[in-house]
Amino acid sequence: MSQLSDSLTAAIQKALPGAHVQVEDPDGAHLSAVVEYAGFKGLPKLAQHRMVYAALGNAFETTLHALQLTTKTPTP
Repeated sequence: MSQLSDSLTAAIQKALPGAHVQVEDPDGAHLSAVVEYAGFKGLPKLAQHRMVYAALGNAFETTLHALQLTTKTPTP
């Protein structure tokens, strides 16, 4: 993991306690993240993504160029 992926993981986990977060940075430029969070239950994908983007704060203005994001709720 890179320093950027570590910081993104920490930011998401801080904002969404109990979330399982997997951030991959395969080439140092194109990040992808999978966020599994019980708090997403019943919310549309757009709302789920907004919660994650809110957790990232101003990362898109500074260090983050693009993020492929997948959100889901835990399966029982």
